[in-house]
Amino acid sequence: MNFINGTFQDASTGQFISVNNPCNGDVVGQCARSNAEDVNLALQSARSAFLQWKKEPLAKRIALQHRAAELMRQHAEELGKTLALELGRPFVACKHEITRSAELLDFYAEEALRVKGELPLHNIEGEKAMVVREPVGVVVAITPFNYPITLLVFKLGAALVMGCTVVAKPSEETPLSTLRLAELFIEAGYPPGVFNVINGYGHEIGDALVQHPLTSKVAFTGGTNTGRHIASLAAAQFKRITLELGGQSPAILCADTDLDVAIPALVKHAFANSGQFCYRVNRVYVHHSLYPDFLEKLKSKVEKLEVGADPFRNPDMGPLINEKIFRNSENQVADAVAKGARLLTGGQRLGTDVYAQGWFFPPTVLADTTHDMKIMSEETFGPVLGVMPFDQNAEAIQWANASDYGLAAYVFSAQLGTGLRLAEQLEAGSVWVNNIHRSNQDAPFGGMKASGMGREKGHQGLEAYTELKTIYLSY
Repeated sequence: MNFINGTFQDASTGQFISVNNPCNGDVVGQCARSNAEDVNLALQSARSAFLQWKKEPLAKRIALQHRAAELMRQHAEELGKTLALELGRPFVACKHEITRSAELLDFYAEEALRVKGELPLHNIEGEKAMVVREPVGVVVAITPFNYPITLLVFKLGAALVMGCTVVAKPSEETPLSTLRLAELFIEAGYPPGVFNVINGYGHEIGDALVQHPLTSKVAFTGGTNTGRHIASLAAAQFKRITLELGGQSPAILCADTDLDVAIPALVKHAFANSGQFCYRVNRVYVHHSLYPDFLEKLKSKVEKLEVGADPFRNPDMGPLINEKIFRNSENQVADAVAKGARLLTGGQRLGTDVYAQGWFFPPTVLADTTHDMKIMSEETFGPVLGVMPFDQNAEAIQWANASDYGLAAYVFSAQLGTGLRLAEQLEAGSVWVNNIHRSNQDAPFGGMKASGMGREKGHQGLEAYTELKTIYLSY
């Protein structure tokens, strides 16, 4: 099904895509396999709604957004179960995604009160210049499978409260939670057409969504190659874009690092969601004086992680979403070992007993890696970690920055000054020093270089869904 103008609708093709549980391959639902005709219908609905929605008082839009956030909390268990079934992630983490996304809706609603225009003081009699912000228009939000609700709310929460309308295109792997979210927004009181959901394969409807004349802005989270294609299509028609793309995030452990602090943080962040997120730790540079001790303690910690085939028993990790994602981890391990890396733990598919029907890859650590290995240069999007030693901090910075990506980076040092100096030198949109946690709702998130364009969250995320207009008034 699609969700257009406040109702569920079949695709004009009459075709559907099965949604499978990645733990066992069971069909847990289906979504529409749409075409350009359905795209046009969804965008027409959003455009018609926009003409009225942009006129609604900000106070009303804020109240509706708070109501939607509250409904998400009330239905967090239901939405979490849906996520667990379509994604395979442990249920507790799925439920947390819902409640944290509700927090972001609330933040955007409150921060919208502080978005202001300007009145330059020209001091010219009978003249004024007013700089105002207006909603950009109809937004197409294209999101991946790994955090389907959070990454949509990054875009949806900012766009709606600023007066835009949205057509969301979720991954065909995880559309069910997004469809249910749209239903809750109608229950919250949003007018039909303000939030629409269209489903289908990206290669079949993606270009139509981007190039349609009613699309004013495209907000995309996903792979760098797809983002590059979207950017080229959007540029031809001068459409606004926000792109949050791939990552190959480095961590640097200086000689004075407290391993009892660093290792738990690294393990939690590297293997959460089975490594399927863009700003996970992908590669670790460890000062040579700590290297043997680090590898021993890291191996011990990683081998305690539980890979589970039942997300409702809340293991540490679930399966990878599909064979394509799985093969990337498998290939990077094989490439590294063939080039001389040492397989410290993991590295082979879990394919027997309860794991037989899913794409389960264990948490894997590769030691003695080098920069000619894929694990140190290409995005993994899986539970594989590459580790190599260094002698001087400058050397670690050089290696960390030797990447096309620049989404996130991590530094550990007992000396705050050292940590801050390294953070300033790292080419990344976000840098964590001496801890790793989720990005804050009030701080901008996004990447440098091939990791994207623009920022989400913070007041910058709201402003990205507005256009500046200068009005000259003579009186």
